[in-house]
Amino acid sequence: MSSFVEKPWGSELIWTHTDRYVGKLISVNAGARLSLQFHHEKDESIFVVEGTLNLHLENDEGDVEQIQMGPGEFARVHTGRVHRFEAITDVRLIEVSTPELDDVVRLEDDYGRQGTSAP
Repeated sequence: MSSFVEKPWGSELIWTHTDRYVGKLISVNAGARLSLQFHHEKDESIFVVEGTLNLHLENDEGDVEQIQMGPGEFARVHTGRVHRFEAITDVRLIEVSTPELDDVVRLEDDYGRQGTSAP
C-alpha cells in the first residue's frame, strides 16, 4: 500500500510499508529543510536521486556536521543521531528505514512543529 503526504517543505511518497522496513520517495523544495531531529528507534538510509542536498548529521563526537550530497550519493542515519535534510536545489531522494514512522523528536523546526511528530 502506498500513500502520498504533502509536507510544508515538499512531499513524500511511501511506496512500501512492511513490519520490517519502509521505502519513501522524498521531494524537498529548493531552500527548504526538514526538522532538526533524531529517532529513538528508527534507523534510515538515504540515496540522492536528483538535486543537491546538505545533510546535517551528528558525528561520533556529538557534533553536527554538514555534508553536501548529489545524485548517486548515499548516507546512513543511525538511530539516535541528530540530523536534518536541507535542499540547495530541488531534491528527490529515496529513504529506506525501519518502520517506526512516528518516532520523530523535533529539536528545531521552521514550520512550528518542534516537540511533535506531526506531518
